[in-house]
Amino acid sequence: MKKELFTVKDVVQITGITPRTLHYYDKINLLKPGRESKNSYRVYDINDLERLQTILFLKEMDLTLNEISDIMQLPKKEQSKILEMHYGKLRRKEQRLKTIINALDDYLAGEELFNLNIFNDSTVIPLQEQYNREAKIVYGETEKYKEYEKNIEKLSEDEKVNLNIEFKNNMESLFKELAGYINDSPSSHKVQNLVLKWKGYLEKYMTCDTDILRCIASTYKYDNRFKKYLNQFSDKDLSDFLYKSIIFHCENL
Repeated sequence: MKKELFTVKDVVQITGITPRTLHYYDKINLLKPGRESKNSYRVYDINDLERLQTILFLKEMDLTLNEISDIMQLPKKEQSKILEMHYGKLRRKEQRLKTIINALDDYLAGEELFNLNIFNDSTVIPLQEQYNREAKIVYGETEKYKEYEKNIEKLSEDEKVNLNIEFKNNMESLFKELAGYINDSPSSHKVQNLVLKWKGYLEKYMTCDTDILRCIASTYKYDNRFKKYLNQFSDKDLSDFLYKSIIFHCENL
């Protein structure tokens, strides 16, 4: 004889959910079972089972039980409209997860936090902008920083992006080159030429006197974030080497 009603045990066996979940869905009126006349046990018919499977599907879509309850009360056409909107949210979440996974891959491969775009498209301010804001708080009252800001404000957004990319690439190339001379003296001719080249990149933004150069040198040496960033270019302490090289330059101007 064909079975037309399912017990809680049957539904648990079919779907893999727990009796507690079924009881909770009953309690919040999301899935109301029938009652067997003899003993008042909860029983479910095929329509209940189909409704439950729809609920479980929507739950996998990261919808809340309240949202699912609202959707289940709508006609099929209206349900589709809401789910199309939710589809867009899931796609954006997918892209966000890809960004996180790629950033984690880079970090595990040795990339420094400084270079990761982990907070793009997030409520958290991107790291590069965090560093910019930190610099404004720390150096914002100095004349050199005001000069830097004035020069940057003259640029369009595209020019700022391109200048930042160029600056980053130039600096990374210079740090790699400098790492090749880490066994030389910081006062050597080749090393000091690289310091002048480094200074030239900075002076595209502002005039660099000895005070600002010493300040940057100290940041390289004593700020662990910059120290880690610089030391990725060498198996030795490049941050300390660069600090000594810049200080020598300042003392011999």
